[in-house]
Amino acid sequence: MSTPIRVAVIQSEPVYLDLAASIEKACRLIAEAAEGGAKLVAFPECWLPGYPAWIWARPVDVEMQTRYIYNALPVQSQAMGLVKAAAKEHSIAVVLGFAEQSPSHSVYISQAIISPQGELLLRRRKIKPTHMERTVFGDGSGGDLDNVAEVDFGPEHGRIKVGCLACWEHTQPLLKYHTISQGEAIHVAMWPPIAPMPSGVDSPGLWSMSAEGCQALSQVYAIESTTFVLHSTAVCTQKSIELLGTQQGIVCSRPGGGHSCVIAPDGRRLTEPLGDGTGVAEGIVYADLDLSKVVAARGFLDVVGHYSRPDLLWLGVDRRQREVVVAGPSESVTVDRKEHKEAA
Repeated sequence: MSTPIRVAVIQSEPVYLDLAASIEKACRLIAEAAEGGAKLVAFPECWLPGYPAWIWARPVDVEMQTRYIYNALPVQSQAMGLVKAAAKEHSIAVVLGFAEQSPSHSVYISQAIISPQGELLLRRRKIKPTHMERTVFGDGSGGDLDNVAEVDFGPEHGRIKVGCLACWEHTQPLLKYHTISQGEAIHVAMWPPIAPMPSGVDSPGLWSMSAEGCQALSQVYAIESTTFVLHSTAVCTQKSIELLGTQQGIVCSRPGGGHSCVIAPDGRRLTEPLGDGTGVAEGIVYADLDLSKVVAARGFLDVVGHYSRPDLLWLGVDRRQREVVVAGPSESVTVDRKEHKEAA
């Protein structure tokens, strides 16, 4: 039997459109989670520098998008270095959701897994941004299918496989199956601020985009994967709503959005809501995970093991990373001839 490991799930508001201030707040939360005894802390989707909720109110806002790009996080940067340093200082693994700024100034919905030793174990991009997200973010590629990392938690807990997906990636059966096949025991499900569904059967919008619908997707993932799921959601206050101009949008139109929780491998919710459950409260959700529960659940259900039929159904995967500049045959021949001449 394994020693239970304490995890922390962030339910907090970023400093929207301000990378430096968001990094500072992230490092404070990392320290607080560690002080609370957590060995792993999970952040929401695009928590750095906040989810661009204005896209659900107006598809084009050149000034806002430009500001967002400038405040997105480059992977190779001093800002990322501060997060890695905080993980190392407090000996805590960090699963970070951020808007990634590429060297060419494209942005991507990205996730990072940082070890308690401060090493960047994994960085991946959301395979397909959802609906209006495509007005801001680019697609991931083959390398982003590898979204599970083995994290060394030291002698007490050993090495544990931790995985992550972003938001509605939890609706994609093939992507989920590939993630499950990598053998994770702890899964981080990252979400933006999400509001409860208005009452009434004819309420506008999709239930699957509501707080209840998104939690259901995380619970289904827990059941299918038999993993502990850290369901991490962000908060949006009235101040940020006014900054983003989302009063008439379908995301961040009113204060709230925070509905973080921890879900067991059989799908049950293990933690209570923060505050009064309206989603306005900021804080950290803690849970102690007994990973033997993962093994027990898989004795009943292992969709990539004894409960699979690879003779009838299988998944084909292409993990090749697509690049915009690729050496052609003539260039390869030139390089080969040069190397041959130098060797002679």
